[in-house]
Amino acid sequence: MEFFDLIEARYSCKKYADKQVSKEELEMIFEAGRLAPTAKNSQEQRIYVVQSEEGLEKIDSLTPCRYGAKTVLIFACDVNGEYIYEGTNQTSGNEDISIVATHVMLAAKNIGVESCWINKFNPIKCAEIFDLPKNERVVLLMDLGYADKEGGKPLINHFKRKDITEYVIYK
Repeated sequence: MEFFDLIEARYSCKKYADKQVSKEELEMIFEAGRLAPTAKNSQEQRIYVVQSEEGLEKIDSLTPCRYGAKTVLIFACDVNGEYIYEGTNQTSGNEDISIVATHVMLAAKNIGVESCWINKFNPIKCAEIFDLPKNERVVLLMDLGYADKEGGKPLINHFKRKDITEYVIYK
């Protein structure tokens, strides 16, 4: 798929079919995440794949936004690998994980797998219930799956976009 066609076609899926993403498809998707740029090439991303009924029940206890997806990814950052911006306490972790997650999301769409980036959850509670290492900070959750034929379409607000002059400022 051409890049601009891909980014135009990608949307946040809110209703998934009862079909699992295959391991082969996940490996292709994760390769895109592996190739994503990170600060100082630190590659501090950790991606946990949740597919078991027990794991999905834990996700459901954290957020109402699973929408029936059979795969949910937990994106975490190894805080020991984060770059610290000079003269600040600001780190690169969240932005690095966001770049990795965007690569994953677009790679998924490229092979016909839909996604939804989830921020409506408590990351600290997520780390606790999945017993993640203390040096990892959960950044986001992402649903992956196939759109349900009935209702797995973009929401109407997906098509509303600000004019480029509203967010690009030349100085």
